[in-house]
Amino acid sequence: MTKVLVIGAGGVSSVCVHKMAFNTDIFPEIHLASRTKAKCDAIAASVKERAGVDIHTYEVDAEEVPAMVNLIRRVQPTLVVNLALPYQDLPIMDACLETGVSYLDTANYEPKDEAKFEYKWQWAYHDRFREAGIMALLGSGFDPGVTSVFTMWLKKHKLKTIRQLDILDCNGGDHGQHFATNFNPEINIREVTAPARHWENGEWVETPAMQVKTEFDFEGVGRRNAYLMYHEELESLAKFVPELERARFWMTFGDQYITHLTVLQNVGMTSIEPVAFQGREIIPLQFLAAVLPKPETLGETTKGKTNIGVIATGEALDGSGEKTFYINNICDHEEAFRETGNQAVSYTTGVPAMIGSALMVQGIWQGEGVFNIEQLDPDPFMEMLNAHGLPWQVKELGGPVDF
Repeated sequence: MTKVLVIGAGGVSSVCVHKMAFNTDIFPEIHLASRTKAKCDAIAASVKERAGVDIHTYEVDAEEVPAMVNLIRRVQPTLVVNLALPYQDLPIMDACLETGVSYLDTANYEPKDEAKFEYKWQWAYHDRFREAGIMALLGSGFDPGVTSVFTMWLKKHKLKTIRQLDILDCNGGDHGQHFATNFNPEINIREVTAPARHWENGEWVETPAMQVKTEFDFEGVGRRNAYLMYHEELESLAKFVPELERARFWMTFGDQYITHLTVLQNVGMTSIEPVAFQGREIIPLQFLAAVLPKPETLGETTKGKTNIGVIATGEALDGSGEKTFYINNICDHEEAFRETGNQAVSYTTGVPAMIGSALMVQGIWQGEGVFNIEQLDPDPFMEMLNAHGLPWQVKELGGPVDF
């Protein structure tokens, strides 16, 4: 019988486990573990109430490989679904290698002591996973994840080549807080404050964080300022879509968020360098994350929509010349909360994690080694997006973006 072991108990994990429980034909047995078992138990109680399904819960430190190995051997899952912090990717992959169990995550590895995320560490596991006869699927969230699948679907069905690619991530939700992040504060702030990078003419072009912006009219949200950022799917897309001349990632932020973040940076609260405090060392950003509202608590008050998608320009498959297509999903925060008890930012990542897991445990996506989601057939994933709460739309634009 298929068993999945989910690691992590934040908002994304909550959505993923709820959606798994709504599909017991695919996921007849679900196990959930995190450093704090009480968080797992709270998710399990919600799942029991909403879906009538029992979830098995455990306490584990995902950074401790022996502890992870012991838990995997105890549960004997078909698949380990890593929805913990990016720092924990490699220990969990090590545990999967030792136990011979396949692996899935939503975000690439990031060292604790350096705000730098890239795929080199996980790509280096390919031969070991291949020799072990197991599969690792990287980046089955929304971005990375759905945006990568959107890109490959366009390349399969609309465009022979993709010359330019822009990923646009807009959260138009209002949670009523003065300052809060919509996913893990530590990871969110490290991403936002890192220098921006985009791919252009075969090399990375770096610009200061939050310095380049454009205004875009997002359906369901309205006009918003979108800021150029670096995001890990740019690295994998540049590898698996080699003809790309330019690839960029944009994310929207309100003026209030930018003001608060600027002040926090100026006073050193976003630093990841240890500082001495009352006889011990603390990381300012970790302390800040501890006092900010937890993303999983924002669902009840968040209203509005997200709009995330890609705009791609390239040579049309039908030989009609250069074409530009925009493919995106719009997700409602309140609808996401009604279904799973979580806001749409968690929903848009948790649902794709469930879908990637479903395609793996059903054998629809197969392989031995480490794979990015761009390397797999986009069609079954796209079909499941429509069926499980993240419907998408595609339209042809008049020409390439002018920003």
